[in-house]
Amino acid sequence: MDNKSILKQLKLTAALMELHDENSFKIRGYQSAIYNLDKADIELGGMSLDELQGLDGVGKGIAGTINEIIQTGTSDQLSKYLEETPEGIIELLDIKGIGPKKIKVLWKELGIESGHELKEAANTGKVAQLKGFGEKTQDTIIKALEFKEANANKLHYAEAEGLTKEVIESLNTLLGDSLIHEIGALRRRIEVIEKIEILIGSDNFDQAEEKINASPDFAQDDVNSGPVVWRGLYKESLVPLELNFAEKSNFINHLFIRSGSPGHLGTPVKEKENFRDIALSGPFKEEKDIYMVAGMDYIEPELREGTFEFEAAKNNALPKLVEMSDLKGILHNHSTYSDGKHSLEQMAQHCKDLGYEYLGICDHSKSAFYANGLDEDRVIQQHAEIDELNKKLAPFKIFKGIESDILYDGKLDYDDEVLSSFDFIVSSVHSILNMNRAKATSRLLAAVENPYTTILGHPTGRLLLRREGYPIDHRAVIDHCARHNVVIEINANPWRLDLDWRWVHYAIEQGVKLSINPDAHEMAGYDHMYYGLLAGRKGGLTAEMTFNALGVEEIGNYFRERKEKIASHA
Repeated sequence: MDNKSILKQLKLTAALMELHDENSFKIRGYQSAIYNLDKADIELGGMSLDELQGLDGVGKGIAGTINEIIQTGTSDQLSKYLEETPEGIIELLDIKGIGPKKIKVLWKELGIESGHELKEAANTGKVAQLKGFGEKTQDTIIKALEFKEANANKLHYAEAEGLTKEVIESLNTLLGDSLIHEIGALRRRIEVIEKIEILIGSDNFDQAEEKINASPDFAQDDVNSGPVVWRGLYKESLVPLELNFAEKSNFINHLFIRSGSPGHLGTPVKEKENFRDIALSGPFKEEKDIYMVAGMDYIEPELREGTFEFEAAKNNALPKLVEMSDLKGILHNHSTYSDGKHSLEQMAQHCKDLGYEYLGICDHSKSAFYANGLDEDRVIQQHAEIDELNKKLAPFKIFKGIESDILYDGKLDYDDEVLSSFDFIVSSVHSILNMNRAKATSRLLAAVENPYTTILGHPTGRLLLRREGYPIDHRAVIDHCARHNVVIEINANPWRLDLDWRWVHYAIEQGVKLSINPDAHEMAGYDHMYYGLLAGRKGGLTAEMTFNALGVEEIGNYFRERKEKIASHA
């Protein structure tokens, strides 16, 4: 059993302990153990009971529970809590804005045992009448429930991509020589996927459907399926699966039509024809041929959103999209100095092993007490270690960065003397997120004006499928970054992908560079660079406008010259 599965059970156990009024000391022990284990670079599944007991913050009781989970897949303690707790209550534990203690009040005093019942009680004002709740908490609950309902059975692109590959492999095994390709939002690399769409090229639809239905992996929804479309589910996934059939001779036509957005397909091309009309006009061997008939350059699938791509293709001005090989370094990463899982040296060595030229370390700043943020003394300590590692790892370079919290008034949380000791600074909002558009925007504008801000981190603070970002005036923020020569981050974590790709093209038009940053808290987090790259490409990002496409010498000179300019104006 992997660490993620074990920790998931421990977190649920701790939440249910709190729900059932267990001893607070015992609950804190679980929470402390979970925090330490989440950061630890160990594989729990391969450890003995004695080894588990020797881990930091893990006592005899918790070690026994972990060992039980490893051996049997669960624990008696968790099973007991689950038997005593309605299933709907457990689902409520995922609702943002209410913890186990409040859920218990709702359960015991209002008899609420599901999200539906909670929403009904909140909408009728009953929740606000409870002691310790009030109108504000009630509104928070309503918004959280609505957000959860709207995003039910959806996947981050990263998860959907993996699931789609598995489905296609299964279909290839079942259908032999059929042509199979993902289509729709998946092919356009949309950040959140509502359904898995696949096109199947076959000359015998009925036979293909029979083979699919004979597999235990596929469950058809007979009511909503049709002659040329199969709808249903795949294995345990609740994400809708849609299989579209087309004859092999027309496969490319359908691949094109079922990949582009309505805005792209409906674009008038010549006379009274649009892209859809041209695609239906005859069989094509390649999608490039469709664009050739339209009299324009080939448009990559991720750009087919009906925004800027049509005019660019018509005028031979499509951008050469950034590729992984263009990225020379990885900025905005965390180590065990704050809330990372791996040491600074491990993070640096792995970055070097991946072929990058430099690493930007950006542990949390002192205001981020919840993430073990660095006070001034620990900043000095980290900088000394970076100097030693740079001698050891040369020509690879570690740049001294920090993820500085943007405080409520827009200031950064170190004085200028400390800020000037860093090579670069990623400025980000992490606290007090319930802002209106005016406040959120003014807070970011103030941070951008700070001469030490090099990169604006995850501009809206969103967590896809978990919470909406705070509302900002994107144009005002991007324009301000252009004015103050501040780079904007595309946070590559699949939960964030922030800056949203829909604003990438506007940023480029204003001359603002984008930095694809993984916000990695462990070595495996570097893999997220791929998803940030996809988000940038959707917005038309080129290597020239990608900040971390600069080589180690170029970006080092940039940091140095920027600091010299600040010093000259001090």
